Amino acid sequence: MRKDLPPRYYLTHFHEFLAFFEGANSMLLSNEAADFVERFKSLDDDKQCIVVRAANRKYAVIDRTQFNYHEITEPQAQIDWLIKHGWFGDITHATLNDIAGVLTKNALLTLLAEYGSIQGLASLTKPKLVTLLNKHITVKGWPEGFSLNSYLVCLFDNALRYLLFIYFGNTKSRLNQFSMRDLGVMRTRSDSVTDTARFETKSDAEASWFYANHYSQLAFYNDDMLFAIAEGELPSTEGVSASFYRDQLLYALGLKMLAFNRPKGLEILKLAQSDKAKEKWLRERYKDGNGDDVKQVLEDIIDNPQSDTLLAFAEDFYARKYNKKRTSTVTDMLRSASRTLDIDVSQNQQVERGVLAHYARHGIEGWRTENRLWRSLFGLTFWKQLYEEDTLVTEFDRRPLSLKQNNFYAKFEQSIEALLLALDSKEKLRFHIHKMATMHYGKVNSLFMWSSHLLTPLEALIEHGSLDSIYALLRMMCKDFESLRDGFPDIMVFDGTLRFEEIKAPGDQLRRNQLVSIQRLQQAGFDVAVTTVKWVRDPAQPYVVVDIETTGGNNSYNRITEIGMVKLIGGKEVDRFQTLLNPQRRIPSNITRLTGISDDMVADAPLFAEIAEQVASFTDDAVFVAHNVNFDYGFIKQEFARLEQNFRRPKMCTVREMRRTYPGLPSYSLANLTKHFHIEMEQHHRALSDAKAAAELLKLAFEKDDELTGLATN
Repeated sequence: MRKDLPPRYYLTHFHEFLAFFEGANSMLLSNEAADFVERFKSLDDDKQCIVVRAANRKYAVIDRTQFNYHEITEPQAQIDWLIKHGWFGDITHATLNDIAGVLTKNALLTLLAEYGSIQGLASLTKPKLVTLLNKHITVKGWPEGFSLNSYLVCLFDNALRYLLFIYFGNTKSRLNQFSMRDLGVMRTRSDSVTDTARFETKSDAEASWFYANHYSQLAFYNDDMLFAIAEGELPSTEGVSASFYRDQLLYALGLKMLAFNRPKGLEILKLAQSDKAKEKWLRERYKDGNGDDVKQVLEDIIDNPQSDTLLAFAEDFYARKYNKKRTSTVTDMLRSASRTLDIDVSQNQQVERGVLAHYARHGIEGWRTENRLWRSLFGLTFWKQLYEEDTLVTEFDRRPLSLKQNNFYAKFEQSIEALLLALDSKEKLRFHIHKMATMHYGKVNSLFMWSSHLLTPLEALIEHGSLDSIYALLRMMCKDFESLRDGFPDIMVFDGTLRFEEIKAPGDQLRRNQLVSIQRLQQAGFDVAVTTVKWVRDPAQPYVVVDIETTGGNNSYNRITEIGMVKLIGGKEVDRFQTLLNPQRRIPSNITRLTGISDDMVADAPLFAEIAEQVASFTDDAVFVAHNVNFDYGFIKQEFARLEQNFRRPKMCTVREMRRTYPGLPSYSLANLTKHFHIEMEQHHRALSDAKAAAELLKLAFEKDDELTGLATN
């Protein structure tokens, strides 16, 4: 049911927003922000509505002609009063970011045209166009074609954005999230919120804002502005959050400075404490010939690493540059992959699924895991510590402060160790996981998405894995979640022993975060391998060639009247399936003339729901093939969706395959192809007949493939 918001909903939301600064966060208010709050509360409702309407805009520049809202008394007169009392000013007060946000690229080009030729400017980005416009304005003033009277700038924007930053913890979130919450579009977590300050001190909050605000506008800064920041006084930081924003700006600023002032760029990078800043600084210093200094820093990192990610880089870089090792650890791991699997080329869009299907055909259990397995185990195991002992600052937050600040273990070591000590058996861990999942199912969190299959791989891990290894990895995540929040192997396999596998298709690369996660899993005691895939034509790969007849072409309204399927393995038919279906609607006469299928013929036929399980089973582990495959696949997927079931199979189209292997034919319709290749058609536009014909086309394409490319068949 559609929800409606009351006329002045935005004002109610704004008062709710300001109430946040009456509790623990009141100590974080800057002088400017505190003054804004006090002045705002002194306004009457109509003027507050104007201010909040403007505050809800994404940029500080507004067009006053758009502010004639019916729930506000004489809105233009209210705006005049607000201009007089310093709430709004003319556009000369606007930042380049706000101008770029309000004006389209075409509008910018139109304005620039008034200064002369714009030849070659269309290829420039909006930030560069705005920078160019600003240069012209500085010298010549605003162009005559621009209406200065219509556009106003919110002079309270700095104070407002500071308040938004303190409330949401980032520079991108806006007040419309309150409306999205009330409309049911956005789910929030009010149950884990307590009156907690987002930053430890006012000075840390202001320093965080300094760094975050500059970072959000770097794209609009010219070289002089960048240099001014680099040369200016940088606020000191104490808390972990403030240091994060500082490192984020310094890294981005350092990269930009390298392009026009290399010494200053290196100086700025050295100031940053983040892993990527340290790595960049070391690489650039080595490039400049400072090998001895870099060697000493690398040795210091290896002896006392600040994170697993930085340690992995330092060990690898040190080995290659100073021990004359020619390849990286990542390359070594790929080259020494434990196994190479021959997987059917049809799986090249879903390689992990193809590997799991390959294992299943050989009687080996496997599960798709990636990051979800470990993040869900982490979240469910430590739910109490994360969402009860720790806290969210506002209901819009997703990640607890301890994870944002990467100090979860430091804050909750005693509670974490007490829990792991109590869960001293697999049965107790399994019970705990089930209990947490039952109690909190569906609650918003930043770690994983809920689903009915969430516990399946967790059960397998607990059953087949070592409890000591599981807890060893969980402790690593507790101590350095930032380094171990992603990069985990693609699948988990059990063939007598449990192992994890990172699957790499030809051309894939192993990323640094994957290397770190693999190494930590191995340190915890798990068997981990990098498995490379070789594309072949696997004779054991099933292909199911499908054809359907329908009541019409749109799958959102029309339904299936007949389905025919032919299963091929190794180029030979091993099974077939055919049935008429009751579409639960009238079959148009033109469809009956085309297919021969009438309302009487399907009156007693089964519904799709009655044969859905058979369709799913028949196509399981198979490539879904059809002539114009998206038509047939789309209808069947939609039928499963009506049953609230997911249907997903790798697809192959015989039209595309025939165009690729037999180019230049006059027509690639099923009827003309069967005629060209002398394929017998029992009854065109009947499902099984067309499926059998398409199956013969698939065989032809495969034969041509083997002939032309020499694709291996094992």
